[in-house]
Amino acid sequence: MLEGHILLDEAICEFEKLYIKKALARHKQHLSNTAVVLGIHRNTLAKRVASYKAQENGHLKNSTTKSQRH
Repeated sequence: MLEGHILLDEAICEFEKLYIKKALARHKQHLSNTAVVLGIHRNTLAKRVASYKAQENGHLKNSTTKSQRH
């Protein structure tokens, strides 16, 4: 662990997420072109993007629910 208390696995996942988001932005959200540049299959990229969106939506729902309780 580091001073910020982030595990290596968490840091790697966050880096991958940001890396993919930046690559998608560079290729104007075009999955096939981005997948080629990243060296992964388009379906793999699509699944990861969907999982990132689900995580963000879940996080937004949780924070909305918490703020409504207070």
